[in-house]
Amino acid sequence: MTPSEDYLAQAIRITEVARSQIPQIQQVAARFAETILAGRMVHVFASGHSRIMTEEMWPRYGSFPGFNPIVELSLTFHNLVVGANGQRQAMFLENVSGLAPRILRNFALNPKDSALVISSSGCNVVPIEMAEEFQKREIPVVGLVSKSHAEASVSNHPSGKKLSDYCEIVLDTGAPVGDAMVQIPGLETPVSPGSTVGGCLIVNMIKAEVAQRLCEAGQPPLVLTAGAIVGKEKATSLFEAAYDEHAHRLAKLYETVGRDL
Repeated sequence: MTPSEDYLAQAIRITEVARSQIPQIQQVAARFAETILAGRMVHVFASGHSRIMTEEMWPRYGSFPGFNPIVELSLTFHNLVVGANGQRQAMFLENVSGLAPRILRNFALNPKDSALVISSSGCNVVPIEMAEEFQKREIPVVGLVSKSHAEASVSNHPSGKKLSDYCEIVLDTGAPVGDAMVQIPGLETPVSPGSTVGGCLIVNMIKAEVAQRLCEAGQPPLVLTAGAIVGKEKATSLFEAAYDEHAHRLAKLYETVGRDL
């Protein structure tokens, strides 16, 4: 088996892990649809490379308003690697206690909201405390982790708790311990991670299930759609309308900030 074939075989296994979670994904989608139908938002947070899944959820082709991607650049800005805004700082900051409540201080949250917190290990401080803060506000939290990796990892939080301790439902990317999936002869450590493959499968399954529920409720979503499908004029109209709806939903998260303190 070539390395490429090995990776694809592992990816097929991950697909089956995703398939096995359809009942839980449908449960998550039902809650997220309730939030969107109530005019509120599903807050999606991740640090590190898990940020990819927040932007996979919204905004991109085939996605729709109702999701609030909370992307903190200090925790996710990886391309400089070293120097100012480098990876060492980002990896340090994602284990600084107290940052999560400062991030959420910017939003007027509501129990009708929902939250999806993504962390491959489920053991870094900021995602753990983010889930804890949502839970304190009676907002149900869904966790997306790599269960094998999370179970094999030690929490960096002083309490010893992990992300899963603050989640009503925990979904699994299916990635192995350490994330990387391919062993190369002569190389001590594996290469080619799998958590993004599994994570993107899961969030798009959720997205599709939510869309169905919105349609069944008589409120079909405004989906960002390519001009190659609907024509340039219609595509532009959908983008503008979807962005406007996102702005209106986001405005509700700011209008009463600080008044309940």
